[in-house]
Amino acid sequence: MATGQEMALSPDYRHVPTGPLAVLAQRLGRVFASPSTWYRLVRDRGWRRPRRRIHPEKPKIGLRTTRPNEAWHIDNTVIRLLDGTRVYLHAVIDNFSRRILAFRVAERFAVGNTVAILPNAAKAGSAIDGPPSVIADQGVENVNAQVDELIESGLLRRLLAFTEIKFSNSMIEVWWRQLKHQHLFLHSLDSFQTVSRLVKFYVEAHNGEITHSAFQGQTPDEIYFGTGGHVPSQLQTAREDARLARMSANRSLSCEVCVEPMLQPK
Repeated sequence: MATGQEMALSPDYRHVPTGPLAVLAQRLGRVFASPSTWYRLVRDRGWRRPRRRIHPEKPKIGLRTTRPNEAWHIDNTVIRLLDGTRVYLHAVIDNFSRRILAFRVAERFAVGNTVAILPNAAKAGSAIDGPPSVIADQGVENVNAQVDELIESGLLRRLLAFTEIKFSNSMIEVWWRQLKHQHLFLHSLDSFQTVSRLVKFYVEAHNGEITHSAFQGQTPDEIYFGTGGHVPSQLQTAREDARLARMSANRSLSCEVCVEPMLQPK
């Protein structure tokens, strides 16, 4: 089956599936074997056909801004309750600080939810230099007449992920995963009121309590409002003091002296 192996591994036939390749080999008068035999040989002998797909290059580093309110990310997700009904969550996160600027928990999906939380995010924001860019996907909740009217008012600029920019909307998607797996799914989601209460709690904890690894111990609120500049140096000093105290405590410990029995002379 050397000829069959050659044809299976040849780049000249990589566009031909294995079954049709078996028939093509017969028509060319090169190999007379059934498709099932070809499938077995490809599997048992490890003939890995050259079918590697070449994908377009993607950015390895996501969108990075230099100040709060330069770019926001908006998205929605669905939470299924114990009885099978659905609750819809909408949120806006600031790219620079990772702060949740506005959120909404709704019992039904409606395009008006996006229009409702974007002005709230703008009201909650600090002073900004020009309208922020809102990164969104191409869902109907983000591309509709109501949102278009809001964009045309000059309050915001909309950028569609992977369409108008090469970056994805992954920042808000990562936050959805954190919200769900680190908080919501640890509770019994039995009602709309329960989900609303849990989301409100986690948003407040995320903004004002949970630190981010990129912020050297600061919270999203402190980064957003610029009130946590002292935190990195304060933590560094505290860590150094703790290290010195630990070294001093360890060196002050003592143990009984081990006395070896004297060796008797021969």
